[in-house]
Amino acid sequence: MMEEFIVETSARHVHLSQADLDTLFGEGYQLTVKKYLSQPGQFACNEKVTVVGSRGEKAMSVIGPVRKASQVEVAMTDARALGLNATIRESGDIEGTEGCVLKGPKGEVTLTKGVIAAKRHVHMTPDDAKRFNVANGEIVNVKVETEGRSLIFGDTVVRVSDNYALAMHIDTDESNAAGGPKKGTIVK
Repeated sequence: MMEEFIVETSARHVHLSQADLDTLFGEGYQLTVKKYLSQPGQFACNEKVTVVGSRGEKAMSVIGPVRKASQVEVAMTDARALGLNATIRESGDIEGTEGCVLKGPKGEVTLTKGVIAAKRHVHMTPDDAKRFNVANGEIVNVKVETEGRSLIFGDTVVRVSDNYALAMHIDTDESNAAGGPKKGTIVK
């Protein structure tokens, strides 16, 4: 039997730089933990910001800790509804993407880049990568089985780091298409 890993649905969210956090929430502001996520050191925050597009706006959760650059991660359905142009990218790869306006309780930030639909991916430690016989950056297929909606996700990037925990991340559109999968296996 092929080894399974958890599949998690990543809903729309925002990552903030400290400079943008200061503008949106006040100088020296620190994010507060609502709940820790599966990836070590990552957490959903109590804080939310409003993401503004040409067709509307939506309050979105902030994910901590702060990053070098702010980015907005949305599913393509979210992007269309808000009038945003989201480029499919790995998290953190925001060069050449479009921006948007973020509103917070203390101010507003205009991002010149950073709106993405995160490329589906599997986080792994180096030991996990050896066990699955894959390498960082490799593109794999992941089979998920659900009642009436089983499918194989192609174009899934493997992300390997000592700082990761084994889990696949898909967005809400992908999760809905597959009937809310909870487990996946790599198929070659």
